[in-house]
Amino acid sequence: MHQQHDPKNPARRNFFAEGASVVIGGIIGVVPVVAGARVLLDPLRRKSKNGAAIRVASLEALPPDGVPRKFPVISTRTDAWNKSTAPIGAVYLRRTPEGVVTALNVVCPHAGCFVDFVMDKNCYLCPCHNSTFKTDGAIGDAKSPSARALDSLEVEVRGGKDVWVKFQNFQAGHAEKIPCT
Repeated sequence: MHQQHDPKNPARRNFFAEGASVVIGGIIGVVPVVAGARVLLDPLRRKSKNGAAIRVASLEALPPDGVPRKFPVISTRTDAWNKSTAPIGAVYLRRTPEGVVTALNVVCPHAGCFVDFVMDKNCYLCPCHNSTFKTDGAIGDAKSPSARALDSLEVEVRGGKDVWVKFQNFQAGHAEKIPCT
């Protein structure tokens, strides 16, 4: 005769089988969830190429008169899964008669406003506090509230024709250049 078991008190064999099936089912369920999460979050974990040089202009676009010219910095940005080109900032490029090319960030180090180059005064002017900077980026007025000169950037002329800049923004309001992350 077959013996009936009380449902409130399961047999030991059934308990082990049920427990094993829960553990195996849990493992089988977790594996695809973890794999899917890794694929989903992969673009967010990738390191960005901050500090890489970006082609900004051709050397021909810079006359050797020492007068700065403003250029947008356009980079390929990756946002999760999308890639697009977008402006990430701007720089003033200047080529001296000796052929030296320099780059300055257009952001004032005092309050983060954008500076303009004023041709008739031959200087940069910050519209937020009327501070002036010389063509090399040095502070032009001793009464300037800016704690440092305009931020210079690394420049490289490649192939004798393309100007590449290692573009970077810096925190405003500090005496030292602190890179923004």
